Amino acid sequence: MAEGRVHRRLAAILAADVVGYSRLMEANEADTRARFNAHLGNLIEPAIAHREGRIVKTLGDGLLAEFASVVDAVQCAVEIQTEMAKRNLDEARDRRMDFRIGINLGDIIVEGDDIHGDGVNVAARLEGLAEPGGICMSRAARDQVRDKLGYELEDMGEVEVKNISRPVHAFRVLRDGATGSLAGNAPVAGRWRALVALFAAAIVTAAGLWWWQPWRETVDAARPDRFAHALPDRPSVAIMPFANLSGDPKQDYFADGFTEDVITNVAQSKELFVIARNSTFTYKGRAVKVGTIAEELGVRYVLEGSMRRIGETVRITAQLIDATRGTHVWAKKYDEPIGKLFDVQDELSRQIAATLVTNIQAADLAKASQKRPKDLSAYDYVLQARARWDVPNRDAKAEARALAARAVAIDPTYAPAYAILGTTFNGAYIRQWEGPEALERAYEAARKAVELDPLSSVAHELLGRVLLRRKQHNAAVVAIERAIALNPNRADHYASLADVLTFADRPDEAIELLRKAMRLDPFYPSRHDMYLGRAYYFSKQFDKAATQLETCAARGPKFVPCYMFLAPAYAALDRPADADRTTATLLELAPQFSIPTSVEGHLPFVPSAMRFYVDGLRKAGVSE
Repeated sequence: MAEGRVHRRLAAILAADVVGYSRLMEANEADTRARFNAHLGNLIEPAIAHREGRIVKTLGDGLLAEFASVVDAVQCAVEIQTEMAKRNLDEARDRRMDFRIGINLGDIIVEGDDIHGDGVNVAARLEGLAEPGGICMSRAARDQVRDKLGYELEDMGEVEVKNISRPVHAFRVLRDGATGSLAGNAPVAGRWRALVALFAAAIVTAAGLWWWQPWRETVDAARPDRFAHALPDRPSVAIMPFANLSGDPKQDYFADGFTEDVITNVAQSKELFVIARNSTFTYKGRAVKVGTIAEELGVRYVLEGSMRRIGETVRITAQLIDATRGTHVWAKKYDEPIGKLFDVQDELSRQIAATLVTNIQAADLAKASQKRPKDLSAYDYVLQARARWDVPNRDAKAEARALAARAVAIDPTYAPAYAILGTTFNGAYIRQWEGPEALERAYEAARKAVELDPLSSVAHELLGRVLLRRKQHNAAVVAIERAIALNPNRADHYASLADVLTFADRPDEAIELLRKAMRLDPFYPSRHDMYLGRAYYFSKQFDKAATQLETCAARGPKFVPCYMFLAPAYAALDRPADADRTTATLLELAPQFSIPTSVEGHLPFVPSAMRFYVDGLRKAGVSE
């Protein structure tokens, strides 16, 4: 039997849903359904019918409609959003019902009264891209309304969306002010309210105060009973990796580098508690609720953002969320030439800090302005070098050095270029890929970075780590303490100082510093387990040392330093079988490991700590 012919037609599809519907239902199920049905019956259905459209189906918290004309679909959407903005003016903040609307022109499959197909799917994804109270349309729809309607449209570029194989070129209908009225078609009263709201917002901004913006979506609030860590005694924030919306995954390094620099800037305020990049970047590319992020990291505020780099321009958006209340504090958007990128970094960093700490010191804000390169390409090479250095293989780290060297060649006065270059030399020396000449190159680069930018905490930390390898322990402590004074929120600074103090046979101080580092970086790397286990070992707390180093080995089964200190910890606990097994694993991973070369000839322990460690290795069965 032949299959029936599939019926298709071209149609304008409108998809709409209610923002935060689950939250509204949880608060008052009956009231939410009653209000939704009221809006549907006396606003949405009449508006759709007036524009000769039809509702295909309602979907609990939303609806799907089709029109013969894109112009009619857009005008209908504008009417709905304009009227909803008026209705929400008199609603309590937690009862406002905001719709998002997506519009697409596309081919649909018709089955009875139902429709489906790619045209419908794209409309649904566009709806998800719209702001609360906003309208988002496809390029196909935009082409139909261009020059026919007076609405200004914002090009969002090609956006990757769920379950659509190709990027969707999206456009947003721009909004006037804080009332949610739409440009070009708002009633006179709506425009007047918008002007009043804009004037009020300007006053608030000038005073440094930022309040709830009612057109923005609320989020599910974090639950106090689910926090993995107690909230700090000062304002706490996690700055999430800015999404790369350029459509080119190769531009990830640029968005990541921008994020890292914003974190560094904000972290310089001693009045704030700022989560480390290492922890926030574990969420990159994952769809995790803001409340969950706050619960897992133990912070009150979360900053989300996106970046789109197009040729010589950059578009950056950011929104600060109070996760404990489930509310947006503010949102910012920047469209600037690429040459003003550092201005955006500074303004955004200061906005975050000034919002969270109303009496923030001017000196703290001044420090956030990092020295800028003479040529933006030097900055670009630095970001690429950082990204390659984070890749755990020798070839990538060699590429990082080459990129850093290019940055230095382009701008010999740019401190971050010397800092990443010095990091590559120091890392090669520590891994024993290169000899003492690499350490000297690292020392030269670190000194140059500090000289060029005395306010760079990263440069001071690098100098301290290099001084440690030169066995200048006291000077190393001074350098990294300076780094902490400049940036009291950088977890790596505390871990590095703890590393120096352990080698200097001051393990009890190191333990306290590592606890601070782990709180600032809740998803800390396995090397911090090693640092802490090693500090416990030298503090002669062997049970704790073994437990922490076992965790290190479980998280990094091929991370040799875990076994270097776990074997003598077992020996100190009189667990010879465990010590033998661990020593065997150590020598399997590092066949050339020996006391004369790998320890006495390379590790920068002070004499008292060196004697203690060598005795422990001998007890664990490591040969001379």
